[in-house]
Formats: sequence, C-alpha cells, structure tokens
Amino acid sequence: MTELLNNREYKKEQLKKILLRIHEGESVEKLKEEFKRLLSNISPLEIPIIEQELVQEGISAKDIAKMCDIHVELFREAVKGTDELEERDLPDGHPLKTLYLENKEIMKDSEMLSLYARTLTTTNDERMREEILGVLEEIVNNLRKVGFTHYNREEMLTFPYIERRGITAVATVLWTKHDEVRFMIKYLAELLRKRNEMPWEEFVKLFKDKAGEASFALNDMVFRENNIYYPTLKALLSDGEWKAIRMQEDEMGYYKVDPPAWDPGEDVKPLHPWEINPELSVEQLLSLPKEVQEALKGQPLEFDKTELKRDGDIDLGTGYVNVEELKIIFEALPMDVTFIDKDDRVRFFSPGERIFDRTLSVLGRPVQLCHPPKSVYIVNKILQAFKEGRKKEATFWLHLGKKYVYIKYVPLFNERGEYIGTLEMTMDIAPYKKIEGEKRLIDWEELE
Repeated sequence: MTELLNNREYKKEQLKKILLRIHEGESVEKLKEEFKRLLSNISPLEIPIIEQELVQEGISAKDIAKMCDIHVELFREAVKGTDELEERDLPDGHPLKTLYLENKEIMKDSEMLSLYARTLTTTNDERMREEILGVLEEIVNNLRKVGFTHYNREEMLTFPYIERRGITAVATVLWTKHDEVRFMIKYLAELLRKRNEMPWEEFVKLFKDKAGEASFALNDMVFRENNIYYPTLKALLSDGEWKAIRMQEDEMGYYKVDPPAWDPGEDVKPLHPWEINPELSVEQLLSLPKEVQEALKGQPLEFDKTELKRDGDIDLGTGYVNVEELKIIFEALPMDVTFIDKDDRVRFFSPGERIFDRTLSVLGRPVQLCHPPKSVYIVNKILQAFKEGRKKEATFWLHLGKKYVYIKYVPLFNERGEYIGTLEMTMDIAPYKKIEGEKRLIDWEELE
C-alpha cells in the first residue's frame, strides 16, 4: 500500500512540474509526449483524485483543464464501452441514464460539426456551400443548448452532492471545461454570423480549425463524463438524491432527449445536498472503483457539514431565513413592494428607500382609500379582473422628476388556486434604460 501511494505521489509531483511549465507558457503540444509517458501509468479513475490534490495545492484549474485534452485522448480506447456497461442497468428516466443518452446525442452532433466543416473547405459549388452553411448553423445552434441543459444540470444539480462530500476539485475542473466548450460553440456561432465580413478562404479555414477544436473538446467532455464522472456519481449518490435531482431536472430542460417520469418509490424521501450525511461511509468507499478507493486512502476529505436550517429560521420553500434577514433583504431590493390581501387591505410594505411614501398608519387600510377618489374605479376594475382570473398583471409607467417610474401589479394565488391578494412593485427604471453592452461578473473590480 505504501509503495502504491508513494508511486502516486511521484506521479503527482511529475504532473505538477509539467503543469508549472504550461503555466509558464510552454506549449501543450510540445509537452504531449511527456504527458503520454507519465499518464500511461495512471488509471482514468485515479485522475480526478490527483486533480483534487493539485487544486488543493494551488495549481490552477485552467492549467489542469489543459492536461485533460491529452489524457482523455490517451485513455479513450483503454476504457471504450465502459459507459454502455454503466448505462445498461439504469432504468429509463433515471437522471444518470438521461445524462448518458444526452452524451450520445452530443457525440453525434459533434461528429457532424467536424464532418460538415471539413466538407465546406472542399466544396466549390455556391449552392452547395449555402446548403452546408445552413446545416452548420443548425448544428451550432443545437450545440449551444448543451451548455444551457446538459452542463447546467450537472453544475446545478449534481456538483453540490460531490462538493458536499469534499470532492470540490472534480467539479471545479469539469466546470472549467464546460465553460471552454461553451465559449468555443459561441465563437463558432459568431463566425457564421460574420462570414461575409471576411474573404471566403479566410473564413472557411478559420471555421474548419475552430470547429475541429470544438468537436474534440465536446468528445473529450463526453469521454470524461462517461468514464470518470458518472461512475463516481453512481457509486456515491443514493436513490433519494437521484429522486431530488429528477424532481428539478425539467426546469432546466434536456439535450435532444425526453426522459419519462422516474420515481424510486413513495417510501424514498428526496434528499437535497444539505440533507445528506457528507461523510463517506465504509459501504460507499467499498462501492467505489478500486482505483478510486486506493487513491482516497491517506487523503482526508474536508466534508461540508454546514446545517442549512437554523433555530428561528422561516421555511420559505426555496430556502431559510430569519426575520431580521428577511427585513434587510426587502430593504435591499431595488424596488418598492406592497402587499394587499384578499380583502383589499394593505398588509405589508417593504422598508428602505421608497418612490411613493408609505407610513405605518396605512397598514390595515382599504387600498381604495390609498388612491385619489378619481382613480378608485380603475383600482376596483383591476382587482376584480385579478380575482376573476381575467388578467395576470397591470403595468404603468410615468415620469416623476428625474425618475422614470415603472409600476406593476400582479395577482397572487395559493397552491389551491385561491386568490390571496395582490402585489404592487414599483421601481425607478431610469438608470437601467442607460445600460448598453455587457458587464459580466468576471469584469468586476473591487476598486471600480
């Protein structure tokens, strides 16, 4: 055992040296043979654990992601067919089977992308070029949905379960690779839109090269998920966890598959990440592939044991907050909120800066008496339309000094479909009308 762990330590140190050279700007292609020699003695199932350790030791997830491009190519043939064996005993509708089935569709579209991009470079007939470009536009537009469906479900629904168990680096590296693929496909879409802004020869060569890179990255991700990530999920997640995932999947959608309903049984309680025991039990460890078991020995994981619900918290259905936090949340909202109950009485208004004055004396007051007499009949018409289900909103906007005020009323109904009141939301949209272009999270600077 000591010899095995020492060997892994040696391989890890060698990987760190190569990754450092990548970080310092040395070409990945130039280092490819060194990678191959080193990786030929590392199991694909051992790689996520080594990556976990490398991230913990300060190696950039982006640098590790570059290594993935080589090792997935090297191990592709060695574990060919593993995904089919893993998928075979999963019932239809099971979230993991859905992920496997989506990967088959992604592989098909990835291969089609590469094929049509290469065909485009050898086609001289103008009509055929336009037909191929039309097909490529459809393929690229489809592949953009991978990021919004397949990858998004993995990031939002499965990553929290392995992160809770302390295996955070695996999720970090996968998410880095997901974003790289997203960027590649988006770039292809932009190239297609701007194809008339450059000479044909320049466009077609650039598109073929970038399509080839995107196709390779997509295939690599399929391999990585099917042969490393999904077997890990299968070994760690219980039916209750998969049930919770299945309950939320439809909100995000799927890539070219339509899974049927799946339920492991009414007696199985759905388990969200904050509800599980994050520690890896002996049974769980024994259910992991042998290579992962060996890699985990002597490497303590930092389990996330944070309790989500605290004493005094209010269960809001989508989270837990206490009264103090709730008040401050309402105060921070960039809008005024007023709630009118089913009897047309003012029950609540948000604190903080407001566009229209509200005082505590308004609480319990009929909303009709909060408006000028000349407009009361309009208020009554809106409320009646809401109560009868004829209208879903009423919106207004007006200038008020330097402010451009937007007002929106919406009816509120409980789970039984019963009207419980109306919500008024008011905000100054003048600052938002000035916004142009984009400013992403990554663009934020502390001293802006």
